Amino acid sequence: MRERIWPLLPPLLLLPLLPPPLWGGPPESPRPELEPEPGPLQPYDLLYASGVAAYYSGDYELAVRDLEAALRSHRRLRQIRARCARHCAARRPLAPPGAGPGAELPFFRAVLERAHCYSRCETQRLGGPASRHQVSEDVRSDFQRRVPYNYLQRAYIKLNQLEKAVEAGHTFFMANPEHMEMQQNIENYRTMAGVEESQLVDREARPHLESYSAGVKHYEADDFDQAIKYFEQALREYFNEDTECRALCEGPQRFEEYDYLRYKAGLYEAIAVGEYVKALECAKAYLLLHPDDQDVLDNVDYYESLLDDSMDLASIEAREDLAVFVKRHKLESELIKSAAEGLGFSYTEPNYWIRYGGRQDENRRVPSGVNVEGAEVHGLSAGKKPSPKIDRDLREGGPLIYENITFVYNSEQLNGTQRVLLDNVLSEDQCRELHSVASGIMIVGDGYRGKTSPHTPNEKFEGATVLKALKFGYEGRVPLKSARLFYDISEKARKIVESYFMLNSTLYFSYTHMVCRTALSGQQDRRNDLSHPIHADNCLLDPEANECWKEPPAYTFRDYSALLYMNDDFEGGEFIFTEMDAKTVTASIKPKCGRMISFSSGGENPHGVKAVTKGQRCAVALWFTLDPIYRELERIKADEVIAILDQEQQGKHELNINPKDEL
Repeated sequence: MRERIWPLLPPLLLLPLLPPPLWGGPPESPRPELEPEPGPLQPYDLLYASGVAAYYSGDYELAVRDLEAALRSHRRLRQIRARCARHCAARRPLAPPGAGPGAELPFFRAVLERAHCYSRCETQRLGGPASRHQVSEDVRSDFQRRVPYNYLQRAYIKLNQLEKAVEAGHTFFMANPEHMEMQQNIENYRTMAGVEESQLVDREARPHLESYSAGVKHYEADDFDQAIKYFEQALREYFNEDTECRALCEGPQRFEEYDYLRYKAGLYEAIAVGEYVKALECAKAYLLLHPDDQDVLDNVDYYESLLDDSMDLASIEAREDLAVFVKRHKLESELIKSAAEGLGFSYTEPNYWIRYGGRQDENRRVPSGVNVEGAEVHGLSAGKKPSPKIDRDLREGGPLIYENITFVYNSEQLNGTQRVLLDNVLSEDQCRELHSVASGIMIVGDGYRGKTSPHTPNEKFEGATVLKALKFGYEGRVPLKSARLFYDISEKARKIVESYFMLNSTLYFSYTHMVCRTALSGQQDRRNDLSHPIHADNCLLDPEANECWKEPPAYTFRDYSALLYMNDDFEGGEFIFTEMDAKTVTASIKPKCGRMISFSSGGENPHGVKAVTKGQRCAVALWFTLDPIYRELERIKADEVIAILDQEQQGKHELNINPKDEL
C-alpha cells in the first residue's frame, strides 16, 4: 500500500522533512511584525474598495485612511499566515512512513493535525473565519502590481502632502517602470517637496533585493569589504524569505511576487574576493550550480595555489548554506518527479541556472528580438546591452493591395523600425457604421478584466470582440451587416500588414478588439497622465535597463500590431512612439477616421496613448502572430460563423430567394 500512495503525496507537504537552511553568517533578528489593530482583521479587499470609492467621490482623507488600512491588512494577513504555518509545522512535524502495512497512517494523521492546527491558528489570529479574507483575482493582481499606491499618491497630492505622495508614487513606479506619467509625477513632486533621489523610499522593497543592490554598487566601486557585508546580508535575508515562502506553500498559493533563483549564484561569485579560504568556499559553492564554468574552475585552482602547502585543500568545501539548498532542491525535484509519475503526467526539470545566475527556462528574461544563441549574458559588471534587434529579415514597402489607401509615412519618416502610417483604410461611411455598431456591442471593461478604468482613473474603457459583434448581429441586436463590417475590416488590415511588411509566412490574428475610451467629466483639469502607459506589445519594457524582456505576463508570441481609427471628434488621445527610455517621444500621430498605424510588436517600438481629455476615442486594435499555435480562438469561431453565413447567403441566391421575403 505504501508503494501505491507514497508517489501521490503532494511534494510541498514533504518539505518540512528536509533540514532547514544554514545561514551564511550570524542570524538575523526576527522580522518585526505589524502591531495588531484591535478587533478582527478587516478584509483588505473591502478596505481597498472603500478607499477607491472615496477617492472617486472626492473624499481624499477617507481614501487615504482606507487605502493605507488595506495595505496594512494585506501585510498583516501574510504575516499571520506565515506565522501560523511555522507554528503548526513545529508542533506537528511530519515523519517519513516506515515499512509494513499501515505504516503511512501516522504521516497522514500528522498532515491532518497540521491542517487543523493551521485553521485554528488562522481563525484565532484573524479574529474570524479565514474565508472572509479570500479575494478575487483582480484584487490580488492590483496588490501585486501595487495599484493602491497609485491612488494613494493622487490622494496625497490632493491633500498637499507632497512627501507622502513621492513615497507612494515611487513605490508604485518600482513595480511599474513603464509608467511614464508616474515617472513624470515623481520628478514633479521631488522638485516641489525638495526630496533627493537617495531619499526615495520603496515601501514594498524586499530586504534581500535591497541588500543585493547595495552590494552590487559597492562591488562595482571596488569597495569589496562593504560589498561582502551586503552580499552576506542579502544571503541571510534571502534564506529568511525562502523559509517564509516555504511555510506558506502548504496549500494553493501563487508565486508571482517571488523569483528567488535569479541572482543567488552570482552572490557566491561576488563574495569570492578577499580571504582566500572563504573565496575558495564561495567558488566551490558557485560550482554546485555551474559545475562546468571554466572561469570559476580556474579561480579554484588559483585560490588553492595561494594557500599554505600545509593546508588540507580537500577539507575546504562549498559553503554549507548553498550545499544544503542544492541538496534540498535535488530531493524536491525527485519528489515532484515521483508525484508526477504517480499522477500520470509528464514533468521535465527545468535548468534554473545559467551562467551568472540567470534563469534558463521558457520564462527567462530575454531581450525582445535578440538572437538567444548569440546573446552574451553579463554578470555584476555588465556593460550596456545592445538594443533589441528583430530576429527575422526586416523588409517593408510591399504593395498595399487595396485601392484608395494613401501611404503617409514609413519607418524612417516615423523615426523607428518596422512602422507604417496609412490613411483611407476605411471610408467615412464605414467609420460612421462602425461607430454606430460600437454603441450597441460595447461592454464596460471588456478586454480589461472588467475594469472600468484599467490604465487611468480619468477615463472609461469599453470594448467588444469580433465574435461578440457577430453574435449580437445574428441575434438581431445590431445590424448583421455592420457586425460583419467589423470582421471584414480587421481581415483587410491583416492582409495590408502582411503585404506591406513583405512577410514570407501567413500572419494570424492573436487578438481582435474594438475599444472606446471616454474622458470622464470633471476629472480632466491639469492631467499629466497617459490614457495608456508606454509599453511594448510582446515584452516587458524596462526603461532603466534600456531593455524589453520577453517573459510573461507579456504576450511574447505577438509579432505585429495595428490600430485602425474610427473618429477624430475628441481632444487628446494622440498615439506616440518613444525611445526605450519611455520618455523621449520619437513620433506622435493624431487619430482620424480611416487612419491605420502598424508596427512590429517588440521592444523596438515602445508606444502609448496620450490622455483623452474630452469626448470619446474609438479604434479597432489588432495583434498578429506568425505562429499558428497562438491563433485567436474567438477569431477561429468567428471564421466559422462567417462561413455559415456565406453558405446561407449562397443558398438563398441559388434559389432566387430574397432574404427580405423570409421576414
